[in-house]
Amino acid sequence: MIHQLDIKNAFLHGDLEEEVYMEKPHGFVAQREYGKVCCLEKALYGLKQSPRAWFGKFSKEIQAFGMNKSKKDHSVFYKKSIVGIILLVDLGELKYFMGIEVSRSKKKMFLSQRKYVLDLLEETSKIEAKPCTTPMVPNVQLMPDDGDPFYNLERYQRVVGKLNYLTVTRPDIAYAVSVVSQFTFAPTIKHWAALEQILCYLKNAPGLGILYSSQGYTRIECFSDADWACSKFDRRSTTGYCVFFGGNLVAWKSKKQIVCTMLAKLWCDNQVVFHIVANPVYHERTKHIEVDCHFIREKIEENLISTGYVKTEEQLGDIFTKALNGTRVEYFCNKLGMINIYASA
Repeated sequence: MIHQLDIKNAFLHGDLEEEVYMEKPHGFVAQREYGKVCCLEKALYGLKQSPRAWFGKFSKEIQAFGMNKSKKDHSVFYKKSIVGIILLVDLGELKYFMGIEVSRSKKKMFLSQRKYVLDLLEETSKIEAKPCTTPMVPNVQLMPDDGDPFYNLERYQRVVGKLNYLTVTRPDIAYAVSVVSQFTFAPTIKHWAALEQILCYLKNAPGLGILYSSQGYTRIECFSDADWACSKFDRRSTTGYCVFFGGNLVAWKSKKQIVCTMLAKLWCDNQVVFHIVANPVYHERTKHIEVDCHFIREKIEENLISTGYVKTEEQLGDIFTKALNGTRVEYFCNKLGMINIYASA
């Protein structure tokens, strides 16, 4: 059973280790004290040290009152009692947390951000927009100085930030959001149009989310993909991956890399890679990847990793590295375990 607790004024409990100064709030300056600043004794909201300071305080206090920290994940605690000097409110079984909606049965759990999406569509005046079937138009390359500047930088940045958080339960928009995030410092009208495309796609199925269920096995499966310097303005590559545990999607990423990335996958459509990984004999032309291959080969010999061939059209990493048409997006969403429990039968 998963429960949630609400901490009153959480970040204000953190103890600062660093010496931090701040300007006095407007209207707080007393006579003959102009030019002076405050030295903080406790953390404040908005301070970059606050999250870590709060967690250190919380971890110490919560363990002192009968809770054990997980050895696998230090942010997970096993509850024995909820008494202590920090005011806690037991909110019962987890149903809603930071914009994420949780629905469950005995053997299944569904995570979505439907209300979050609808609020975002309302904020951006897209609640009545015509829905579309793909978050990004295929074969369209966005450039830094592509068109006239967008009139509202703050609005662009705010919407991109909210879309980034939405990828917590919407891996289907991870690539598109990664692309529009590259232009937050100087967006153009075309960049905003690409962002609106994502919003219209969300309008198509705001309740789409991830279903977790018991499949009866605990095998880890990984899919990864990388394009080959497809960014025209800097020739950097985009890498994407997704990880399944017991048939359930548990991790994914779409990220533009600093350097160009070669195609190298665990599940992949490049059989030459399998030969290089499994073959202990190296040549001059493969020296540049020898270190990585040694690591993978050792894990294969230890039976910790096995490789398998997957057809290009079945490569789930594709949705994290390129824009796809609506049919392919829908196909990959199904493969990722995404459903819409709010859709009419």
